[in-house]
Amino acid sequence: MKKLIVALLVVAFAASTAFAGDVITYECKKGNVNFDHKMHQEKVENSCKNAACHGDATPAKIAVDKKTAHGKMCKVCHKHNNGPTKCSGCHKK
Repeated sequence: MKKLIVALLVVAFAASTAFAGDVITYECKKGNVNFDHKMHQEKVENSCKNAACHGDATPAKIAVDKKTAHGKMCKVCHKHNNGPTKCSGCHKK
C-alpha cells in the first residue's frame, strides 16, 4: 500500500511539473494573451516568485480577469520586472 501511495505522489508531482511548463491562453476582446508559465518562472525567479500570482495557495491555474491583469497581478509585476506594459505587449490578435 505504501508503494502505491508513493507511486501516486510521484505521478502527481510529475504532472504538476508538466503543467507548470504549459502555455495558457486567456481569450480577450483586444486579442488573446498567451501566458508562458515556464518563461515567467525563469524571469521572476529572484523577485516576486509565486507570491503575486498564487499567493500562499498551492499553485494552480489562475482565473484572470481584466481587473486583476491590469491591476495588482500582471501589470504591477511587469513594471517591477521590466515586462511589457502596453496593450500590444501581451494582447495578440
